[in-house]
Amino acid sequence: MCSDLLYQLRSHRRHFVKFVLCLCLFLALNRFKIIEGAADCEIRYAIRFLNARNVLPSEIHHQVCQVYGDNEMSDGMVRKWVRMFNDGRENVHDEALSGRTSLVNDDLVRKVNERVRDDRRFTISDLSLHFLQISRTLLYDTVSSG
Repeated sequence: MCSDLLYQLRSHRRHFVKFVLCLCLFLALNRFKIIEGAADCEIRYAIRFLNARNVLPSEIHHQVCQVYGDNEMSDGMVRKWVRMFNDGRENVHDEALSGRTSLVNDDLVRKVNERVRDDRRFTISDLSLHFLQISRTLLYDTVSSG
């Protein structure tokens, strides 16, 4: 009985090794070409398309990784975009961020230019005493560009 069991284990082992070799060959032959440097909107178009075809988010992520590389978009981001598309979003481009408003406006540039014209031997430190709300770096950039 032991010899029969040992024979079966060896036989199964051989089949398992053959299976693993066949699987490796299959994966090597069916390897996708990876598209590097794809724009975010291109990947989002792919997500939108696959989502419209009712592909599960996990499978969408798997396909994105196969085509665009493993580090291109996380599973969580794919799921976020799927949710947004399901909620009616159609645009695949980033929305403009509101962010902090710029302190540099036309009125400020005009005031800085007037101050510079009044005293051509100005320093950034002198200007910073008159424009306390603005950093020296921002003043320097304003004077340099104006």
